[in-house]
Amino acid sequence: MTPSLVAFVPARSGSERVPGKNVRVLAGHPLLAYSVATGQQAGAARVVCSTDSEEIAAVARWYGADVLIRPAEIATATSPDVEWLRHAFGELGQRHELFAIVRPTSPFRGPDTVRRALDQLLAHPEADSIRAVEPVKQHPGKMWLVEGETMRPLLDQCHLEVPWHDSQFKALPTVFVQNSSLEIAWSRVADEGTLGGHRRIPFFTEGLEGFSIDREDDWARAETLVESGEAQLPAVDVEPWQS
Repeated sequence: MTPSLVAFVPARSGSERVPGKNVRVLAGHPLLAYSVATGQQAGAARVVCSTDSEEIAAVARWYGADVLIRPAEIATATSPDVEWLRHAFGELGQRHELFAIVRPTSPFRGPDTVRRALDQLLAHPEADSIRAVEPVKQHPGKMWLVEGETMRPLLDQCHLEVPWHDSQFKALPTVFVQNSSLEIAWSRVADEGTLGGHRRIPFFTEGLEGFSIDREDDWARAETLVESGEAQLPAVDVEPWQS
């Protein structure tokens, strides 16, 4: 029997780089509608939007999500995710064995992505969680800290015969960076005060699954990808939100 899963859609107001992005319309629907639909179609027992905004709450309810209003003090630009997660579990009143974080900023991650990641997590009973990652485009071995008029490598490379910052990219060790498309974890990790526990396994995103809208140029590219047919959004079987 598959463990019960709650899908959380975190949608804080106050985005500075892409103002109003969670409710900005992409291909006919507010951005967060695609995350709600993803959770529903992936088989989540419940889809819950955690937000500090009544406007976002109204949109989330329109598309079929339950809503939890988080306190302002845990809805700042620097608030750790584990804070709203603990708040959500405290307010739910019903415990699910697993939770997924399905962020609106990754609109091309659909229900098949969630199911694939869930199957992978369940195949590794020793794991606490699974997190989406992708190969880095800018290698940390070539990053620097500027200190006054000089700089030093971000990573200590004194033990290397040829430092990474003097090596070709192909010669560097493969490094992955997390993207914001998906996290799934056993609910017990929240009790431990963490988001993903201590035994995390990687979920390698494919194609545009890990694409994230973090800046205005990302939004423009998302529109182009949809219009050209290069990317597919999850199906939304609800009439478009009318504010």
